[in-house]
Amino acid sequence: MTKKKKLVLSSTFSKLAITVLSIGTIATPFVAGANAAASTTSAPAAIDLQILETTDLHDNIMAYDYFKDKPDLTLGFSKTATLINKARQESDNNLLFDAGDLIQGNPMADYVAKIKKSSDTDVHPMIKAMNIEKYDVGTYGNHEFNYGLDYAHKVTGQANFPFVNANIYNATTGKNEFTPYVILDKTFKDKDGNDQHVKVGVIGFAPPQIMSWDKDNLTGKVTAKDIVQTAKEFIPKVKADGADIVVALVHSGCDIKTEGQDLAENAVYDLSKVPGINAIMFGHKHVNFPGAAEFNDKKGIDNVVGTINGVPAVEAGSWGNNLGVMKLTLLPDSNGKYTNVEAKGTTLRPIYDVKTKTSLAVEDPTIVEAVKADHEGTLAYVRGKIGVTDAPMYSYFARVQDDPTVQIVNNAQMWYVKDFIDKNLPEYKNVPVLSAAAPFKSGRQGGSDYTNIVKGDLSIKSANDLYLYPNTLKAVEVTGAIVKEWLEMSAGQFKQIDPASKSAQELVDNTFPGFNFDVIDGVTYQVDVTKPAKYNGNGDLQNPGSSRIVNLQYNGKPISLDQKFIVVTNNYRAGGGGNFPGVNGKEKIVIDSIEESRSILMEYINKLGTVSPTADKNWSIVHIPSNPLITFNSSPEAKAVLDASPNIKYLKEVTDADSIWGQYSISLDSTPLTSPVVGAIGDKDLVISGKSKVYAKVDVYNDDNLIVSGNSNSEGLFSLSIPKQKAGTILTVFATDLSGNKSEGTTVVVKDQTAPVKPTVAKIEPLSKVITGKTEANATVTVKAGSKVLVTGKANDKGLFTLPIKQQNLGTVLTITAKDKAGNVSGATTVVVKDTTPPVLAVVKDVLTTKTTVIKGTGEANTIVSVKVGSKVIATGKVSNNGKFSVKIPKQKHGVTVEIFLTDASNNVSKGLKKIVK
Repeated sequence: MTKKKKLVLSSTFSKLAITVLSIGTIATPFVAGANAAASTTSAPAAIDLQILETTDLHDNIMAYDYFKDKPDLTLGFSKTATLINKARQESDNNLLFDAGDLIQGNPMADYVAKIKKSSDTDVHPMIKAMNIEKYDVGTYGNHEFNYGLDYAHKVTGQANFPFVNANIYNATTGKNEFTPYVILDKTFKDKDGNDQHVKVGVIGFAPPQIMSWDKDNLTGKVTAKDIVQTAKEFIPKVKADGADIVVALVHSGCDIKTEGQDLAENAVYDLSKVPGINAIMFGHKHVNFPGAAEFNDKKGIDNVVGTINGVPAVEAGSWGNNLGVMKLTLLPDSNGKYTNVEAKGTTLRPIYDVKTKTSLAVEDPTIVEAVKADHEGTLAYVRGKIGVTDAPMYSYFARVQDDPTVQIVNNAQMWYVKDFIDKNLPEYKNVPVLSAAAPFKSGRQGGSDYTNIVKGDLSIKSANDLYLYPNTLKAVEVTGAIVKEWLEMSAGQFKQIDPASKSAQELVDNTFPGFNFDVIDGVTYQVDVTKPAKYNGNGDLQNPGSSRIVNLQYNGKPISLDQKFIVVTNNYRAGGGGNFPGVNGKEKIVIDSIEESRSILMEYINKLGTVSPTADKNWSIVHIPSNPLITFNSSPEAKAVLDASPNIKYLKEVTDADSIWGQYSISLDSTPLTSPVVGAIGDKDLVISGKSKVYAKVDVYNDDNLIVSGNSNSEGLFSLSIPKQKAGTILTVFATDLSGNKSEGTTVVVKDQTAPVKPTVAKIEPLSKVITGKTEANATVTVKAGSKVLVTGKANDKGLFTLPIKQQNLGTVLTITAKDKAGNVSGATTVVVKDTTPPVLAVVKDVLTTKTTVIKGTGEANTIVSVKVGSKVIATGKVSNNGKFSVKIPKQKHGVTVEIFLTDASNNVSKGLKKIVK
């Protein structure tokens, strides 16, 4: 038995139809076919459709900050899932999409990709959570490829929903690497409660810059085409394949400045102009649309309703902090297909109220349980110790002054490359090595998105906190000209300051990403923010005649534009990421390492054991004489560390749609800096100490050569390690404060504190009338017998001396010292007066025969006479005071050789006198 389908008409249409039917029944014969047609051609009712979006989740499933190792109520897909479930209850018709950057971005992502021993059946925790929430479609972000193309295929292949991308192509076949689009055959309820079939085309796009950013992972495997041109090619195909409406999932930002640009990274603005796209779900820049201030007053953008050039659009922040909710009304066309779309407003639903500091969603227990094992595994992983820090490290002020969290990364990178060159690239040993690093955690995600590592143990989570991305290390060969332009691009993060303005002026352009604010160590430089930026945030040259970078020096001297340098960076920057001038992936790669920069940082910390994080103050903002009120935003927690930055003051707390901030001022005054006070230093010292302005940078020079740089502490005291200096060397010490004011130099002469070495002295005998030896040139030599000074005199310019002395008794102990011009006295050389001259040969005139029993002769008085045959002593005697001796011997056979020796009181032995028995 089949049920008859009930026809439900709209109320207006019903009344009209009844009237027509009534008139027809009366005026004309009944025609079944006609009546049937009249009852089935009623126009279908409108459909209210709700599209939900997440984007840039970066594997933040749990409401937990693995970098700080504590819960964080401002993030986590487990909380977003609660909002998804609630939103679905509010509408009969829902679609759920994600705009990419899912599987990389936090320690859990690293743990799953690199540490965990996963089986073939293990599902990635991010995909597992999305499967629970029954996503309709996802797309690929640029970070999907950070762990390799195969890994991206593997992980997305575990999803119970399709992933789409239309602008990435297989490099060998030229065909799409991924499914370019899908058409969802959906059944929606119209406003009258009827089921209506709607075919929803969903197409995906990723930024073509992936070919630079993940060059090592993608080159030779895929290619990437322009988003907008690809859309123009594919949208007609999607429509031809039956799509009633088309939704674009785009991992790309909306930047009106890129309008008309080929291969634009942030192409959503132009994409919205492509005919046939009915809704855009986008991501990549980690901002909110609608709502973010950067979209205010932009041509074609409605930052309240949420449309771009009339097309409904949404970007739901990042890390699960918002759920994007887009309301559409679908209207049938003349063919009854729902091809007409009206925007009914887009909103973002946050998981946390930053103003009241209240959580707006609990974690979904199903999600929490599903990823529990991976969460616990990640915690065990990040808590592994790698070293110790004897001072805190924080990035609160990394965008306004030199910073230890950037410094330690640059130190590690230079350590690695210098060591590599020493061992493997001798041809580069004389090329200066510089290093570029940026403050990855400097507020991009809001007022809590800063590194803050306390004094004590450093763990893997600390390294992840300091270096957020799994970039690999690269070292490129560039010229001084490129170094300067590299820094000019980086300096584009500052807004232009008007020295004459009496109003508060914001220093940092927050639309300029912190990860593009490269600090280059190994050179010194200043930034003049009163000049316009030479480049904008996209790397476009906008003020060719401007130059913000001044006083750019290497080793205390201005760099030449053709000077060769090696700059250590990462694969993102070396591949053209950020569009820095002169760094476009075509420069010479000196070191192309597959080792992650973060791993190198961990090796560096582990090697040192204990790190002492300080910034070397190699860069600063040029002081402004008028000292205008200049402000910037940072974490409210930065209030607690202001003692270390006396040029920065806390003003007030400010909030925006997503976060609570602290507003601070920074002084760029031009108060002259007094010269530092420097303590005496000698040629034995390994430390130079003194006092200057608090937290000043202190530079010590020998002529034009920089010996050492360091910083004064909270009391202005400094103590810097230096190599030993020669006596008489003139050192000059300069101080530069946090506003860039430099003192006059304080000179100090290295004192001679090194005593002459002990004199070397020739032997002295009782008959000696002079004492000779060698010591330091021109030193004064003193000879003593006990406490009595026998003689003093000077060594010549070669250090030789000959001093007259009276004859000394045998056994007398003499001490000889030398004193230099500075009064440093050498250690004493001790010499004992003794006879070291052997007696002269004994004289025996008689011939020895076989009958001889007495040997008579002469020799040195009072010496001992020894008569030997071979080594055997056959007789002894003594020489008398008058030099004569007579020694009895046993008779010897004919031909035997008898030898006579004389030994004096000092045991000096004469040569043997040989006599042959006749």
